[in-house]
Amino acid sequence: MTTASPRWFASSYSGNGGQCIEVAVNLSAAHGIVPVRDSKRPDGPALALTARAFADFVGGVKGGRFGAV
Repeated sequence: MTTASPRWFASSYSGNGGQCIEVAVNLSAAHGIVPVRDSKRPDGPALALTARAFADFVGGVKGGRFGAV
C-alpha cells in the first residue's frame, strides 16, 4: 500500500457492535488513498480506495443510495 503507517479509526456511529469498518484517512492528503478494513480482522486485508472513491462512497451512504440495513 504505502510505507506510511495508517492511523485506523471506526466511526462513532458504529456503536461497538462489532460490525463496522475502520478507515485511515491520514494517508489521503499525502498518498491519495483511504485504506478500509474490517474491524473484526485488524490483521486481515485492507482495501486501498482512492480518496475520490471513498468520498463518493460516503456521499452515497449519507444520501441513502445503498438502502437501509
